[in-house]
Amino acid sequence: MGVGGRKEAYHLRGIRMLVVDEFPFMVNLMTSMLREFGVGHVRSTCDVSEAKQIIQQANAGFDKSALIDIAVLDLMGPTQEGVDLLKWSRSQKADNIKFLPVLFCSAYTSIDVVCEARDNGANEIMVKPLSAEKLAQRLLYIIDKPRPCIKAPNFFGPDRRRKQERFKGDEKRTRSEDDVIVSREKE
Repeated sequence: MGVGGRKEAYHLRGIRMLVVDEFPFMVNLMTSMLREFGVGHVRSTCDVSEAKQIIQQANAGFDKSALIDIAVLDLMGPTQEGVDLLKWSRSQKADNIKFLPVLFCSAYTSIDVVCEARDNGANEIMVKPLSAEKLAQRLLYIIDKPRPCIKAPNFFGPDRRRKQERFKGDEKRTRSEDDVIVSREKE
């Protein structure tokens, strides 16, 4: 049985991932884990500027075989360069960059860090130290339960709501036919 009770095996040979972390040993650790999961292509860097170049080269063009499918970003220390990279990604015009799923990792576990990652468009957030099981669970969540992206005046990213609940109360948005005014109606 797979992670999370899933019975079928995942075939991740076609998945392309980018790992960005300030510490080379973490890059190596995550890269090794992803390769053990069967991820076919893993690129990595410790530098945010290089990460932007990798993403632009891979995802701004029309070559679908080079696309990065998921990025794993670290907060990148007190300067929070990882957050800047996330903001940059969500602000791009190219859809393959703007909609790139991002798994955000951080050793800093404050509520402020989690909210900042969420509010800047992270698909999933994971706290370090990480385990192979936790990494796999977060990746499978991104794959199995993609969330639609929301564009609002101060936000672009995956819908932050995880629950689909029925509204309880009076429906105030319902209108009758008498409430509807039709303009330029053809007779």
